[in-house]
Amino acid sequence: MSTPIFWSTPLKYCRWAARERPALFWSVVIGATGPALMPIVPPIRYYLGDIDPKPVPTTYPVPSGPRKQLSGYDD
Repeated sequence: MSTPIFWSTPLKYCRWAARERPALFWSVVIGATGPALMPIVPPIRYYLGDIDPKPVPTTYPVPSGPRKQLSGYDD
């Protein structure tokens, strides 16, 4: 039994895949660079001045005093 063509000559297989199936080849290449760039990109963002926004509030501040009674909008 022979080994698959990828494991016996990976560079030759990559050249073939780049020519014959470019969409599949480049999507794998770009997808593989994503996890590698995760520790590199955030420091570069902060260095260039891109800061994270304030978190969105999850509660509404309720006033401490008594509420006003509305008038003029009765049904």
